[in-house]
Amino acid sequence: MTNHQETTFVSERGTLTLPASIRKELGLKGKQQVLVETTEAGEIILRPAYAVPIEYYTEARIAEFASEEEELGRLMKRLPKRQARRKPRT
Repeated sequence: MTNHQETTFVSERGTLTLPASIRKELGLKGKQQVLVETTEAGEIILRPAYAVPIEYYTEARIAEFASEEEELGRLMKRLPKRQARRKPRT
């Protein structure tokens, strides 16, 4: 990737349009999030951002998962062997 510099404008509403050539170079698509940072030198840094969902579970919820897994294990043992090996339909 090369250093690429172009001039663009910030609208009255604060909208910034990235030039098509830069979007293409970075592989940015419409509706994609961009991380905006400022530096102590007064620079603005834009970086492609990727949202990754993260879930946090309480100890009670983790215990609930474990209990459900144990129950599922008990149920699986009660199935005839032929049924227990059958792949679920997708």
